Amino acid sequence: MPSPFRPAIDLLAQYARYHRDERNILTHFVGVPLIVFSIGVLLSRPVFEFGGLSLSPAWLLFVPAALWYLTRGEFALGLAVSLAVAALVALAQPLAETGRLAWLALGAGCFAVGWTIQFLGHYYEGRKPAFADDLVGLLVGPMFVVMELLAMAGWFKTLVERIEHRVGPTIVRDLAHPAT
Repeated sequence: MPSPFRPAIDLLAQYARYHRDERNILTHFVGVPLIVFSIGVLLSRPVFEFGGLSLSPAWLLFVPAALWYLTRGEFALGLAVSLAVAALVALAQPLAETGRLAWLALGAGCFAVGWTIQFLGHYYEGRKPAFADDLVGLLVGPMFVVMELLAMAGWFKTLVERIEHRVGPTIVRDLAHPAT
């Protein structure tokens, strides 16, 4: 099994091999944030105080994930994805205060909807999700989505070009023909 501590360019290129259809990438713009948010919701309990901070398992999981993103060799992208994940976790935290049924239904519901959207995207792609071959793909997904979104705004163009040089451009696959 490949190391999860590879450089961002290697991780993103591997992930991009499973994400060349533009419709699949678009579904990830919705599905990945929903999944991250749902994990933030589901891990928002229990809340405990530590050094004047209110912490939950979601924040305890966020810290090593953010450190991982920041140390993959693309600091600006690592910072951007860490901030995006932190924002989703922060939005999820108040839901810990709702009733148990509402908290669980919202967390599980967002998780199920997020994955449904992901699998729809992979139908368009004609390939299984990247995490099926390498579980680190679960961490790379948010990094890929943030990179793609910011590239649309003019950021990380060089990184996207380097990835496309390795794996080819995005396409709209003809669903009548098998994936290549």
